[in-house]
Amino acid sequence: MDINNLIESKIAKIRPFINRHGGDIEFVKFEEGYVYVKMHGACKGCAYLDQTLTYGVENLLMEEVPGVIGVILVQ
Repeated sequence: MDINNLIESKIAKIRPFINRHGGDIEFVKFEEGYVYVKMHGACKGCAYLDQTLTYGVENLLMEEVPGVIGVILVQ
């Protein structure tokens, strides 16, 4: 499995949690150790967006995908 597919599969694991809160997450690209994502729906402007990205998405990807050093939110 290539790294993009691995990242997609890990994001799919947390997508149901994000969907339950009226939002969604989209994998954009992986570049130089960083995973670029877009957030949609209720996630845009949510007070907990930074916490979701840091403690949910970023922690999961850094633990389970070799080479990931961070997550960057793009608009």
